[in-house]
Amino acid sequence: MEYKPKFGQPFTLQEASALDVGIISEEIARLQNSLKHLRETQIILSSHPKDSDAIDDEILLALEENKVVIGSQEERISILRMALAKRGILVGSHYDLPIQDIGKQEVNPGQGVYL
Repeated sequence: MEYKPKFGQPFTLQEASALDVGIISEEIARLQNSLKHLRETQIILSSHPKDSDAIDDEILLALEENKVVIGSQEERISILRMALAKRGILVGSHYDLPIQDIGKQEVNPGQGVYL
């Protein structure tokens, strides 16, 4: 069964699966950073005083446009994670860490479990 995205995407699951793992993980990290800023912007726009009708319309439009962009970027991350899963690389959303940080954490020789 072929995956059909809800939003227009710059690549298909098949195309993403052909990308290098490093490129996929960097793109996921970039998208996660973008989403963080978009969500912060949504909070700021939502808390804007409702004094001017002209400003209200512009703010409402920006809020709606950002919702679409957020949905599209979240979907793109899902596609990229599916591409990694097809290669047997599973990334747990439980930790919600950018993939580029996984496996690159410093190990303190004085701590940890030794077997």
